[in-house]
Amino acid sequence: MAEDSPKRRKANFNEAETEVLIEQVLKHEQLLFAAGPGRASSGQKRKVWELIRHKVNPVAACPRDVEDLKKRWRDLKRRDRGKLRRASQGCGPPGPAAPEDAPHPRRSLLPAQAMPI
Repeated sequence: MAEDSPKRRKANFNEAETEVLIEQVLKHEQLLFAAGPGRASSGQKRKVWELIRHKVNPVAACPRDVEDLKKRWRDLKRRDRGKLRRASQGCGPPGPAAPEDAPHPRRSLLPAQAMPI
């Protein structure tokens, strides 16, 4: 009967997994994300991701595959960009505030337009 049950999701990444992932990706950042004529081939990138997987799995709550690691890395990058964007919006001159119950809480990345006096 267990064979008929739907696939369960994996456990969330713990702090140790996340730290190892960040450390290893930053260590190999040039190989993984470089652009231009000197960039690594897809085979080289696959080998680097496998190396990272072998470093993360000993501290993992459950076995991770390369796709899990790539997804976690993308999520971390997205969250960090969001934090930076919110911090930079708070440092500039105050613009028109969006009402708390606005239907679309996203704000534009562009600076607020100056109002004519």
